[in-house]
Amino acid sequence: MNYSIIRYILCRVLEFQALFLLLPCIVAVCYGEKQGWIYLFVAAGCLLIGGLGKLKKPKSTVFYAREGFVTVSLSWIMMSITGALPFYFTGEFPTYTDALFETISGFTTTGASILSDVEALSRCTMFWRCFTHWIGGMGVLVLILAILPLAGGYNMYLMRAESPGPTVGKLVPRVRHTARILYQMYVLMTIIEIITLLIAGMSLYDSLTLSFGTAGTGGFGLLNTGAAEYSATVQIILTVFMILFGINFNVYFLIRERRGKEAIKHEEMRYYLGVIAVAVILITVNVKDYFGSIAEAVRHVAFQVASIITTTGFSTTDFNKWPEFSKFILVVLMFVGACAGSTGGGIKVSRVMTMAKLAKNEFSYLIHPKRVRQIYMEKRVVNKETLRSISVFFIAYTFIYAISVLLISLDNLDFTTNFTAVAATLNNIGPGLGMVGPSSNFSVYSTPEKYVLMFDMLAGRLELFPMLLLFAPSTWKRN
Repeated sequence: MNYSIIRYILCRVLEFQALFLLLPCIVAVCYGEKQGWIYLFVAAGCLLIGGLGKLKKPKSTVFYAREGFVTVSLSWIMMSITGALPFYFTGEFPTYTDALFETISGFTTTGASILSDVEALSRCTMFWRCFTHWIGGMGVLVLILAILPLAGGYNMYLMRAESPGPTVGKLVPRVRHTARILYQMYVLMTIIEIITLLIAGMSLYDSLTLSFGTAGTGGFGLLNTGAAEYSATVQIILTVFMILFGINFNVYFLIRERRGKEAIKHEEMRYYLGVIAVAVILITVNVKDYFGSIAEAVRHVAFQVASIITTTGFSTTDFNKWPEFSKFILVVLMFVGACAGSTGGGIKVSRVMTMAKLAKNEFSYLIHPKRVRQIYMEKRVVNKETLRSISVFFIAYTFIYAISVLLISLDNLDFTTNFTAVAATLNNIGPGLGMVGPSSNFSVYSTPEKYVLMFDMLAGRLELFPMLLLFAPSTWKRN
C-alpha cells in the first residue's frame, strides 16, 4: 500500500473542498447572512490542513487498484465529514449525526433528508446542500483528474473506483482528457438547464439550486412540498433533464464527435428509454382517476418515473398514496436505476440487461448444451471478467441489502418503511415508501440506524467494492 500517494491525493481533495465551500460564502454575502462566516472558517481549515499535508511529497507516485479504491473511499468520507461541519456549527441541524447524514446524502446524490422544514434553512446552507449534489454527480476525483495531472498513467484506477457502471473506459487515449470531456459535457448540460429554467420564469438562485439537484440526480428540494408548487412548464423541464442526466455520457460523447447514428443505436439508452415509456403508460392507466385529466396524470407520472429511475428523488405528488400496482413498479425502478456512465444511481440498466442475457443463455444451454453462445452489449462481446464482476456485484449487493434491512429493523418500524429505506439509500434515490415516503423524512430512525443508512449511501454511490475493501485487513498491508 502506497500510503504517501493516498495522503497526497487526500490533501488535494481537502484543497478542492475549501474552494467548494467558498461558494456558499458568496451566497451569504449576497443575502446578508452571518452563517457565511462559518463556511469561510471551515474552508480556511480545509485549506490549511490540505496545504500542510502535501508539503511532504509522496515517495512514489505509483499506485494500483487497491490504492485507487482506498483513496476514493477515504476522499468521499473525508469530504462528507468536513462538509457537514458548517451544517452543524450554524446550528441549523440539531446534531452532528444529522448534519453528516444530510451531507453524505448530498454528496452521494441520494437526496434522503432528516429535515421536516427545509424552508427554515438559510440561503447559503440551502445552496451548499444542493451544490453537494452537483459535486457528487460526476465525482470529485474525476474533477481533480480533469484539472491536475496526478500519478502519471496510474490515475485510471481513481476513475474506475469513482465512476458508476460495470466497466469504465476512456473516451480518448488519455485519462485526463477523458475526465475533462466528461466535465465539459456535464457543465454544458447544467448551464443549458439553468438557462431553460430562467426562461421559464424562475429566479437565478432557484434555477441554480434546482439544476444542481437535477444534474447530480440528487433531489434536494427548496420547498417543503418538493416540486409540487412549481408550474407545469418547470416540472416538464425537470422531467426532461432528469432523463437526460440518466443517460450514459458516452452517448453525448458520440453526439459531440458527430457520430449521431451510433448514439441513436446505443443499446443501453434504448432499453432505458423503453423502460421509462412502459412504466409511464402502465402507471398512468392505473392512477388516471387520481388526477383531473389524462394530461395531468401523464405529467405527474412521467415526473415520478423519471425521478425514481434516475434516482433523483424529486416529487410533485405523494406517490405513497398511489395503488399498490403503481408503487410496485416504482420500487422495481428503484433497483433498476439509470444508465452506467451517468450521474444516476441504482444497479444500472446495463447490469440488468447483462444478467437477463446471461439467464437467457443458461436456458439455451440446457436445451442445446453443445452450442456456444456469446453475450453481446453494444455489439461487443462481454468478456468473462465483466460477467464475473457483475455476478459478484449482485451477490455483494444482496448481502449488504439484507444485512442493512436487518440492522435498521431494530428500530421496530414497519417492513415497507425499512425495505424501501434501504432501497432509497443503497440505490441513492431519496424517498421511499411508508414512513420515509416523499412527504416524510428519515428522522424517524435512531442514531445507529442512521449510520447504517449512511454506509449504504456511500456504498451505493461508489458501487460497493471501494467501501467494502476498507474492511479487508489485506487492503492495508504494505507492498
